[in-house]
Amino acid sequence: MPPSSPYRPEFEAALRLLAQISSAMDAAGYRPPVLVGGGAVEIYTRGAINTGDFDLSCGRQDILEALMQQYGFVRPSGPGVATRGWVHPGFKLGFEVVSDVLLDGLADRTMVRVVELAPDGAVAVIAPEDIIADRMGQYASGSAPEMLGQARALFGLSEQLDLGYMERRICEETGGQYGVQDLEDAA
Repeated sequence: MPPSSPYRPEFEAALRLLAQISSAMDAAGYRPPVLVGGGAVEIYTRGAINTGDFDLSCGRQDILEALMQQYGFVRPSGPGVATRGWVHPGFKLGFEVVSDVLLDGLADRTMVRVVELAPDGAVAVIAPEDIIADRMGQYASGSAPEMLGQARALFGLSEQLDLGYMERRICEETGGQYGVQDLEDAA
């Protein structure tokens, strides 16, 4: 990331810690997690859309969570506290493993992008085409009407998109209801 980062300090600190953990997983011979969800949206929108958590896809949740503990993460506890995720005392962003297979196997892993965070390492991030398709799927389900705005923002801000791949993924996620044209119309 450049010296004048577009990201809020708390988000960048969490991202850098994730890069360190990812490097440790890679050094131990395990595939590092992939950042999905709101964290990926924040990266691709250059901080225009903020998140409160880091959702991760990781085939070895046990290894990832053991490393997270070594890096100071704790699992919240107590009445009224969700215990599925992890927090770090240094920032107020939650971390949660949401899947062991990237988008239930629908995403092409070769499309995953790597964000270098020297000297801390790198973070694997779901492809913008896949996060756009995921947002369109949530919108199409009727459960999250605001996701159309996120998908359009991502589409407008992302560079070098594979429109053929994204068309296929949006059709898969929306049951054929929507496609790239629905994003282009709003752009």
